Amino acid sequence: MNIRKIITFTEDIHTEGGRPVDPPARTAVVLAVIENPWAGQGYVADLLPGIDEVAPKLGELLAPRVVEALGAPVEAYGKAAIVGLDGEVEHGSGLIHTLKFGDHFRRAAQATTLLPAVEKRAAAGTVFDIPLKHITDATVRSHHQSIEARVPDGPRADEIVIGLAAAAQGRPQARLAPLSTER
Repeated sequence: MNIRKIITFTEDIHTEGGRPVDPPARTAVVLAVIENPWAGQGYVADLLPGIDEVAPKLGELLAPRVVEALGAPVEAYGKAAIVGLDGEVEHGSGLIHTLKFGDHFRRAAQATTLLPAVEKRAAAGTVFDIPLKHITDATVRSHHQSIEARVPDGPRADEIVIGLAAAAQGRPQARLAPLSTER
């Protein structure tokens, strides 16, 4: 696995809807810009060897970093794969849609639900939204949210941006009724 760079950022929302958010609502994102392991090979029928080589290492690398950046217990989480223009969406999907990647984050977050994801092919600098959901109950509406991310110089055509995002709470000022009220 060839990593060009890792980007970590946090966001703290102090005011929402003209009202204070106390404590501030924190989200964290960690993005790794890696060389696409299938770059230059044309169509690869069996992605599993590359997935087995790269996905576990990425999960092990990124999961503790995003939890540490958040600095609080994780309540919502999500993942992303943005593939450069010379790759296939399946390249990014293969790396993030495997337990070899996601279980590192599930363990670190003490989570049980599937990680929501965004995956797409895009040029460097593309803005993307990483969806987040509650770590143990995907029907908890207050935790359905997203965080915007962007790598100004990535992914290059032969790269993939792999990301994890975490939130220490649901949306600031969330007030939607629980899903159970609509059944």
